[in-house]
Amino acid sequence: MPIKDILTILDLAGDQPAAKYALEFGRNHDAHVTGLAVSFEPVVPAFAAAPMPVDYLQAAHDQAIAAANEARKQFDELARLAGVNNESRVSEILTGGPLENVLVHCRPTDMVVIGQANPDRPEPMRELLIETVLFESGVPVLLVPYIGSISFQPKNVLVGWDGSSTATRAIHSALPVLEKADEITLLVIEKTSNAANGQPGADVAMYLARHNMNVTIKVITNPQTGIADTVLNHVSESGNDLVVMGGYGHSRMREFLFGGATREILESMTVPVLMAH
Repeated sequence: MPIKDILTILDLAGDQPAAKYALEFGRNHDAHVTGLAVSFEPVVPAFAAAPMPVDYLQAAHDQAIAAANEARKQFDELARLAGVNNESRVSEILTGGPLENVLVHCRPTDMVVIGQANPDRPEPMRELLIETVLFESGVPVLLVPYIGSISFQPKNVLVGWDGSSTATRAIHSALPVLEKADEITLLVIEKTSNAANGQPGADVAMYLARHNMNVTIKVITNPQTGIADTVLNHVSESGNDLVVMGGYGHSRMREFLFGGATREILESMTVPVLMAH
């Protein structure tokens, strides 16, 4: 199914790399792009020794709304210059509270585009926002590095394949993107080689080839670095401009306790990453 509706969650500061990517991506796919600015409302701690002054709360509220409206204004101008069918919205949530007010905007769309957490310009709940959208929106998520991207039409795509249901969903979600690519590398990382199982990834490569895609299988056995570093090294050496992969193969709690390749890639990514869960 073609990608015809995209929602991008706007940054509250900076140059809006995710919004720029979403708009160019939308232009290439003739899609409608919605910019969503999130206003993080202040929350009053239950253990506060004295009531918070009303003036303080009102000022914090006004500041949060102003930041969201400024991000919305930036998106509107970027969209005007891009010449893409668009609209913009503001969603208000409590800082540290549930994100359902954001998720209701994410679910009726083909893809959500969101920027990587920027350590130089931290925003409230960015990591939680990314994880919640990935886990609970039910749609694929395209994450854009905070340094931006020089390519808005991926031509050299790396697809991570481990046989999981999440990797399968990511591939199906990415088909409209993969069909426009010139070169696709199916990366399989194995701890040990097992010749009895045949060529790893061959069935998936054949599936993609039937969609008239140019696919090469790359198998790395017993890598000397972790999975995340192996993927990122391949991106650097091969000039990939997009990574497609499943997100969080383990349970959410296990991922939180032990880390994982997904989290490491999200922290260190240098090119956009399309994920599905």
